Amino acid sequence: VKLEHTLFALPFAYVGALLAYRQANDLPGWGELLWITLAMVGARSLAMGINRAVDREIDARNPRTAERELPSGRLALWQVTVFCLAALALLVIAAFQLAPIVHYLWPIPVAAFVIYPYLKRVTWLCHFWLGATNGLAPLAAWLAVGGSLTLAPLVLWISVACWIAGFDLLYGLFDLQVDREQGLHSFAVRFGVRATFWAARTLHLVTVFAFAVAGIVGGAGVVWGLGVVAVAALLLYEHLIVSPSDLRRLNAAFFTVNGVIAIMFLAFAVVDALL
Repeated sequence: VKLEHTLFALPFAYVGALLAYRQANDLPGWGELLWITLAMVGARSLAMGINRAVDREIDARNPRTAERELPSGRLALWQVTVFCLAALALLVIAAFQLAPIVHYLWPIPVAAFVIYPYLKRVTWLCHFWLGATNGLAPLAAWLAVGGSLTLAPLVLWISVACWIAGFDLLYGLFDLQVDREQGLHSFAVRFGVRATFWAARTLHLVTVFAFAVAGIVGGAGVVWGLGVVAVAALLLYEHLIVSPSDLRRLNAAFFTVNGVIAIMFLAFAVVDALL
């Protein structure tokens, strides 16, 4: 579990908070941003820790993941458990420093974290569950700064959910053969490589459309729209550098491009909020 794992969802938590304040013609305070950051670090670390613990035996049988800390024996299960409890404590403490409604909602993502690693054992829908879970980041941050539940944060949830589900479909291609051998479920195992690419492309089209709609219904400005165009360009590039017959640059598409998308869109959202 690395701190940079948080960077996929954290920028969109900030985006959710900024858009909530954009409607109120205000900006979130530094204190709110700090507690949102700590809540996201706790949540993402907890999710990754649970996933590593639950999948330790599966990881041990996969050459790509066999050297992770648990299957390789560098960490014991009790140590990972302590880590997860500390991450949970950080999430709960941070949640209680934010708007009252999130004091009662934090068990929802925690339950989603626990369920996710078991889904690959029973259904190829696991990618969509992961997307929906990570997509909670902007919605949760919107509520955490006192925003009322409107269409804008729900569309943001959909946009991030489709973005993450789309690239997780492609990420699953790394383990296609191993998943088949172990009887695990993924979209690629069920429908094949070409169908996986088409599903990812469709989800990323929805992502771009949903980001645009979120900006419109959330009262964002022109700079937000430019950010949407930039996201569309990067997603197009991501899909141009990999194909069903050439997966050599899949690692770059998954990690590098998606990391740039998150940080870049946050930059556009910040500028839009300041104007």
